[in-house]
Amino acid sequence: MPAHERVLALRVEIEEHNHRYYVLDAPLLSDAEYDRLFRELQALEAEHPELLSPDSPTQRVGAAPLPEFAALVHATPMLSLNNAFADEEVAAFDRRVHEWLAANGDLDYSAEPKFDGLAVSLTYQDGILLHGATRGDGTTGEDVTANLRTLRSIPLHLQGSGWPALLEVRGEVLLWRSDFERLNSRQREKGEKEFVNPRNAAAGSLRQLDPRITATRPLRFVAYGIGLAEGAGLPATHSELLDRLADWGFPVAATRRRVSGLAGLLGYYAEIGRQRASLPYDIDGVVYKLDDLAAQERLGFVSRAPRFAIAHKFPAEEVLTELLDISVQVGRTGALTPVARLAPVFVGGVTVTNATLHNEDEVRRKDIRIGDTVVVRRAGDVIPEIVRVQRDKRPAGAPEFSMPTSCPVCASKVVRNAEEAVARCSGGLYCPAQRKQALLHFASRRAMDIEGLGDKLVEQLVDSAIVRTPADLYRLGLLALANLERMADKSASNLLAAIEQSKQTTLPRFIYALGIRNVGEATARDLARHFGNLDRLLAADEADLLQVPDVGPIVAQCIRQFCSEPHNLEVIEQLRAAGVVWPDGEVLAPAGCASAGKVFVLTGTLPTLTRDAARQMIEAAGGKVSNSVSKKTDFVVAGGEAGSKLEKARTLGVTVIDEEQLLALLNLVQTTQ
Repeated sequence: MPAHERVLALRVEIEEHNHRYYVLDAPLLSDAEYDRLFRELQALEAEHPELLSPDSPTQRVGAAPLPEFAALVHATPMLSLNNAFADEEVAAFDRRVHEWLAANGDLDYSAEPKFDGLAVSLTYQDGILLHGATRGDGTTGEDVTANLRTLRSIPLHLQGSGWPALLEVRGEVLLWRSDFERLNSRQREKGEKEFVNPRNAAAGSLRQLDPRITATRPLRFVAYGIGLAEGAGLPATHSELLDRLADWGFPVAATRRRVSGLAGLLGYYAEIGRQRASLPYDIDGVVYKLDDLAAQERLGFVSRAPRFAIAHKFPAEEVLTELLDISVQVGRTGALTPVARLAPVFVGGVTVTNATLHNEDEVRRKDIRIGDTVVVRRAGDVIPEIVRVQRDKRPAGAPEFSMPTSCPVCASKVVRNAEEAVARCSGGLYCPAQRKQALLHFASRRAMDIEGLGDKLVEQLVDSAIVRTPADLYRLGLLALANLERMADKSASNLLAAIEQSKQTTLPRFIYALGIRNVGEATARDLARHFGNLDRLLAADEADLLQVPDVGPIVAQCIRQFCSEPHNLEVIEQLRAAGVVWPDGEVLAPAGCASAGKVFVLTGTLPTLTRDAARQMIEAAGGKVSNSVSKKTDFVVAGGEAGSKLEKARTLGVTVIDEEQLLALLNLVQTTQ
C-alpha cells in the first residue's frame, strides 16, 4: 500500500478508536495495540513530512511551550446562566417563558447535567479544528488551541456530514473522578502538590503554557451547544442539535433528556440528584433550555444571561466538623475578621480547614465557640461557611469569643464605631497588614502625587522589607531601588526625583494622604481651612472637630481615633523629619472671596480645561465641587455636550456659566488675594 494511503487509513482507524474510547466508552483495542498503530503513523509521517496535516491524531501531542496565551474574541459572547435554588424559582422561570412567548400548555425543554468543569469554545472551518479558547470574561478568552488539540475526545476533523462551513461548538473540559484520583496518585508518587478537586485540576491542566504537560493529563470534553453556525441548516430543537453534535464526533451528556412542562423539569432534577454520586464526573446542578431553537431566538438575552435557560443548582453539601480555634485576620483596610480554624473536612469537592465568621456580631448571633461541633457548607459551592452549631455536642466550659482590643499584627488599638459591624485596627500608617494599601493611598495623585509608585513596585518594596511606613519612602536610595525586579537605574532615579518633589506639598493633600477613615479630599480641605496647621488638628478633641463644616460624629470619631494612636503620630513625625513640608497657617481662600464656600457642579466638556484641572482651580479658590445639582448649588459650569445636570440647573434656577466666566470668577478671587 502506498505511504499516503496507509497514512490516511491509519488516521481514520486511530480516530475511530479514540472516539470509541473517549466518547462512547466502548474500546475495541488493547492499549498496546493502539500504541502500535499510533507509532506506525508517527514513523510514516516522519519519513514523509509532506503527508503531515494539522488534523492528524499525532498532532494532539503537545509541541513546545507557549510564551503566553493570546486573546481570542468569541464570535458571540459566552454568557452565564441565571441560577435557581428552589422549585418555586424553576416554576417562576417556566411561567416567564410562557408569558414572553404567549404560550399555552406545557412547553418542551432540553434538560442536561450541569458539569463542574471549565467552559471552552471550539471553532471549526470546513470541518477542521481552527482554534479553541477558554470562556474568559465571556467576550474574550485565552487562545488554548495547542492544549485543546491534545484532548482525544475533541475531534480534529468532524465526522459524518452536513456540518456547517463555520461552526463554533461550546462545552466543558473536565476530569472524570477516577482519572482525578489517578492523577493525584501520580502527583504523590513524584512528591508534587496534589490537586484540590477535579475542576481545579482541569482548569490548571488546560492553562499550562507547555502543551506537553496538558497532553499528560486525562482531560475530557463534553459538548453542550453551539455559538455560531454558518453555511448549513440546523435542526429545529436543542435536543436534536445535541444528537447532531454526537453524529459529528462530539461527546454529549448521556443523561440528557427532553422533558415536558414544570413536572418534567422537576422530575429530571430529582432523578439526576439521585444519580449524582454514581456519575463518573462532578456536577453541581442541572440545566434547563427551551427546546425550540426558534423560540430561543425570540426570547433572546437579558443582561448577561439567556431568557430561555436556567441552571437549577443542587443544595450546598453540609458536613460536621470540629471548630479548633478562632483566629483574627487583619485586612488591607484594617478590618478585623474572625476566622474559624476547623478540623479538616471534605465538603463540596475540597478539603476545608478555614471558614470566615464575618464579624463579632455574627459569632454572637450563631453562638459559635471553640470546641463546638459545627455544620459547614460551601456557600454557592465556593466560600466555606459555618451554618450552625450542634449545641448538644458542646464541651463543658467552651469559652465565648471576644474581639481583641489590640491589633494581632501591630498591637495598635482596635476600635469599633457604634454604627459599624466591623472592628478595625487604628494603626493605619504603621500596621504591616495595611502597609501596601496605606502606601498606595499615600502616593496617589490626589495625595502626595508620587509618580511611578504603583501596585507592583509597592508590593516589591513591602515584600522585600525595604519600606514599612510612608516615612521610609523618603529614606530610599538608588542602590536599593535598582536591585528590584524590572527597576533600571533611570526608573529608580525618576522615582527618587518624584519622591523628593513630593516633599513640597499642601496641608490638605498631606491630611488626605494620611488615609484617615472617612476623611476624603473635601473633608481634608475643610480641616486644613479650619485648623490652619497640623498640630492644632492632631490636638483637637471631638468637640473641636464637630465645629468643622460637614464633619459629623462618625468622622470626628474616626479622626480622633487615628490621631490618638501613638504609632500614627510617630510616622507623622518621621515624615516631617524627612523634610515633608507645607505652608504653615495655610488658608485656602480669604474670607469675602467671591467663590469662597460656593458650590460648583461641572458638566460637559470644557474647551481648554480638564475636569480635574477645573476642580483643582475651584478648590484652590475656596470653592467646593459637587457631583449633583441641587438647590444648594451656586454655579453649574457647562461645557460641550452637557446633559441632564444642565437641564436640572435651568429647572432649579441655578446660575449657569461657561469656562470663560469661570476663569473670570477665579481671577477675581486671585486679585482679591
